[in-house]
Amino acid sequence: MLDMDTYAPRLKVQYKDTIKAAMKEQFGYTNDMQIPSLQKIVLNIGCGAEAVRDSKKAKSAIEDLTKIAGQQAVGTQSKKSHAPFRLREGMIIGTKVTLRDVRMYEFLDRLVTVAMPRIRDFRGVKPSFDGRGNFAMGLKEHIVFPEIEFDKVDEVWGMDVIVTTNAIQFGEHSADAQAKALLAHFNMPFTKA
Repeated sequence: MLDMDTYAPRLKVQYKDTIKAAMKEQFGYTNDMQIPSLQKIVLNIGCGAEAVRDSKKAKSAIEDLTKIAGQQAVGTQSKKSHAPFRLREGMIIGTKVTLRDVRMYEFLDRLVTVAMPRIRDFRGVKPSFDGRGNFAMGLKEHIVFPEIEFDKVDEVWGMDVIVTTNAIQFGEHSADAQAKALLAHFNMPFTKA
């Protein structure tokens, strides 16, 4: 078992040793506290109609996301009832998990080096930022992660990955430009468009 107090993920060490210096040179920061960093990664699976028909599907999604994240995922509940869809308030219709620090860096490493190369016909990810330096992407199949045993999967889920940074406007550089540069240093395979 790893001692989490002394263990440092590969990408966290890389950030401290090389990425901070490269970002400082690229954007001309005068203080190390101005350099953007990763804050958290949120993973989300929406089960939708499948969970309404069969509650075991939501439990399966929670178990799969827990394996992928390395920490316990929680179910997301419907906020309103909707009779045509047989949806009742409080039903579990998805799952989410928030990763920080060690688990965040470990997940990003596995996403970029293991999961993305396993995506069929992969040509890179579209740089989709929200204007505040946060990046969002979707995966069509959660089975690209090696933690999921393909033979034991009863449903293939789509998955959202949201990467939150603390990038802010700096001079003529937008928060999105700085966040994109940060993720590019972590080898996020952005498309050219």
